[in-house]
Amino acid sequence: VQLQASGGGLVQAGGSLRLSCAVSGRTFNNYRLGWFRQAPGKEREFVASINWGRGNTSYADAVRGRFTISRDSPKNTVYLRMNNLKPEDTAVYYCALGTSWDYWGQGTLVTVSS
Repeated sequence: VQLQASGGGLVQAGGSLRLSCAVSGRTFNNYRLGWFRQAPGKEREFVASINWGRGNTSYADAVRGRFTISRDSPKNTVYLRMNNLKPEDTAVYYCALGTSWDYWGQGTLVTVSS
């Protein structure tokens, strides 16, 4: 299984970005796919997740109402739409898959300027 994250970049506060995570290899109907982030000097934290088969979603309080996670099953891709970005959203964003987050992609850097 391989996860390829993309879509990071530099954006001004209040702006938007969409991250993508392409999954190759096995398909996982009942597994979760999630986004995590790690800011400089901080521990990695959960951002959002989606159940691949049922589509149930979960969000961290810090991003709820601003971020939306979605999936495109035929493309084996999960997206994270990030609106109203804040400087505190600056971090390396990682996608992960599995019941225990067994598989991880490389990170993609999101920088939000004030």
